[in-house]
Amino acid sequence: MSYKEFDPKSIKTPELHGILLGAIAPRPIAFASTIDKEGNVNLSPFSFFNVFGSNPPTLIFSPARRGRDNTTKHSYENVKEVAEVVINIANYPMVEQMSLASTEYDKGVNEFVKAGFTEAKSTKVKPPRVAESPVAFECKVKQIIETGEDGGAGNLIICEVIHIHLNEAILDENGKIDPFKLDPIGRLGGNWYSRSKNALFEVEKPLQKLGIGVDALPEEIKNSDILSGNDLGKLGNIEKIPVASELESVMISVKYDKNNADDLHKIAHQLLEENKVMEAWKVLLKY
Repeated sequence: MSYKEFDPKSIKTPELHGILLGAIAPRPIAFASTIDKEGNVNLSPFSFFNVFGSNPPTLIFSPARRGRDNTTKHSYENVKEVAEVVINIANYPMVEQMSLASTEYDKGVNEFVKAGFTEAKSTKVKPPRVAESPVAFECKVKQIIETGEDGGAGNLIICEVIHIHLNEAILDENGKIDPFKLDPIGRLGGNWYSRSKNALFEVEKPLQKLGIGVDALPEEIKNSDILSGNDLGKLGNIEKIPVASELESVMISVKYDKNNADDLHKIAHQLLEENKVMEAWKVLLKY
């Protein structure tokens, strides 16, 4: 493989900004509503955002300094005056309005009004929440960390969640958040967004069992030119290599040549793409 290499200090901030945002994606979006000491409301999205703990529940977002002129954003100025924020979660049905709210209106202009959102009174903090948002986290600002003084520098707003609003319409039959009903979006580089609902897939967490690991796979499997890294990961997430008696009841509808290694690996790859791990093992072990 061929790689381009950069020293971050040797390239201009806009180019570095593009690399970071293009590569670190998709990013969740904090649709943050804040208020200044005069009572002016601000609403703006930030994709420098994530959850960093659940006890206490901690969210962090960063209204970074503008790269072009080194000015600061109203959300950052507001939380320094009133240390509260509502982090509303944006989903696909509101993405265009949310983008409109990112317009750099003059201070004092209410983006709720400009973007056509409904202000809903919060329970424990002064800033209103977005009524259309499927989830809203009322937060106290615990700490602000400024990572620099030049354009592009981050301003980390460390928040503790003190109240949560969950729209029951996004819950499944067990009362858990259904990702399909939530329909979340993510931010990429440039004008690009992602819609999770259209690209959801599951990966079994290796927490309930101790997988044998890729290193323990038979050499002909581990060194296959056909099986992908994802294939090997799935095969290595089994507690032990299955024996014939464990695979007797596993049914495979596809015919394959046990004496053709490439054929075996191609069939196994197809099965693993369908998450049929035991079927793949049966093929690879020639049972």
